Amino acid sequence: MEVLLALAVTAFVAAAAYAGLAAVIDGVEGTRAVARRTEDLNRTLMILSRDLRQFAPRPVRDEFGEPEPALSGGPLAPFALTLTRSGWHPSAGQPRSHLERVSYYLEDEALWRLSWPVLDRASAGEPQRVRLLDGVERLELRFLERLDALTAGRGSDIDSRDWERSWIREVGVDTPLPPPPAAVELRLTIASLGELRRVYALPQL
Repeated sequence: MEVLLALAVTAFVAAAAYAGLAAVIDGVEGTRAVARRTEDLNRTLMILSRDLRQFAPRPVRDEFGEPEPALSGGPLAPFALTLTRSGWHPSAGQPRSHLERVSYYLEDEALWRLSWPVLDRASAGEPQRVRLLDGVERLELRFLERLDALTAGRGSDIDSRDWERSWIREVGVDTPLPPPPAAVELRLTIASLGELRRVYALPQL
């Protein structure tokens, strides 16, 4: 009887210890997942901010030789956001421009970034494709034409309701390229985090 009692007590203690250990492991894994998610989000915002802060007003020509604005985006554009940026540092033995053409787009709830090795892409190869962030449910951009059209919203917010939804070249023969916008608003809807909003003033060159 004493042996059976001892075995029962041991089994109970072991079960309680296992349950406690499993809860601790689940908590640690959850914390690590949140940390990885936060790190991925911060890295994505850093890359986006860097590209927009280093915007260069240099139009390009696409694969068909057609001119493209220095910056374009929105639902009517080929990509959610495309721009020319400066600050590229060529590797040794590979001389090229310090400018780079990059694009952002949403596919299968993931935010992707494309970058081309040359600006005018008539003879360029495939772009480098990088998956930045998973769990992105929506990507929306808005464009402010002039800084003097900036209006305030509630508190310190900026009212962007009247901003342009697309920034593209108008359809037509010999239609001039649009000048760069003064500012860009980025809205990301992220699973389990909700909507994230950022406003970037572009360099006025």
